[in-house]
Amino acid sequence: MFSPMDIGLLAGVALLVFGPKRFPELGASLGKGIGNFKKAMTDVSDEVSSAIKTDVKPTTPQAVPTPEPQPAPTLAQTAAPVPTPIANTASADDKAPTTPG
Repeated sequence: MFSPMDIGLLAGVALLVFGPKRFPELGASLGKGIGNFKKAMTDVSDEVSSAIKTDVKPTTPQAVPTPEPQPAPTLAQTAAPVPTPIANTASADDKAPTTPG
């Protein structure tokens, strides 16, 4: 990852940029941040492992009354009405072709 020479160079640049008074404060806050991050990661992994170990049953909503089953419709109720044929009222004269004239 980083060699000791790289880390020393970065520390020297940080010392020049932030100054000798601010540099220890930055190191302390960086250490606290890393510690908090590690603590949060262990908390999350503990929660996940405890959730896996315990048999968590999903919460079910309150009992909802089920509707009474309706009787199946009979054939007479489901059959579509048969259309009645329309009487042919056209006469033979109506069907004959007309010629202009």
